[in-house]
Amino acid sequence: MSKMPEGRPSLRTIAMPGDANPDGDIFGGWIMAQMDLASGSFASQEIKCRVVTVAVDAMTFHKPVNIGDDVSCFCKMVRYGNTSLVVHVETWVQRHHSELIEKVTEASFTFVAIGSDGRPKQINRTST
Repeated sequence: MSKMPEGRPSLRTIAMPGDANPDGDIFGGWIMAQMDLASGSFASQEIKCRVVTVAVDAMTFHKPVNIGDDVSCFCKMVRYGNTSLVVHVETWVQRHHSELIEKVTEASFTFVAIGSDGRPKQINRTST
């Protein structure tokens, strides 16, 4: 087992056959979508408003995800800007029918806070 993940658990799901390529490896795009969902929810909760993804940096796939793996995303704040914030996401799996836990993917997601008018808005740092 690798060192345990940093950050707050933000999503947990099971990799299913419909998420895989013909060789049984889970598509990277599916993993990225789970990470975007987890970090977007985390960011929205951090600043108490709507956010949109504007960038994904340093996406690294360390190991494949397999059908049946228990997939978990862990999020932590990296930095705040005036209207944006960066969340680092680590994706870990517990291998199907195993006690083995491994980090498989990580990336940093940048979000912009959006007001009711659909435009970027100042982040209220007093609620973070």
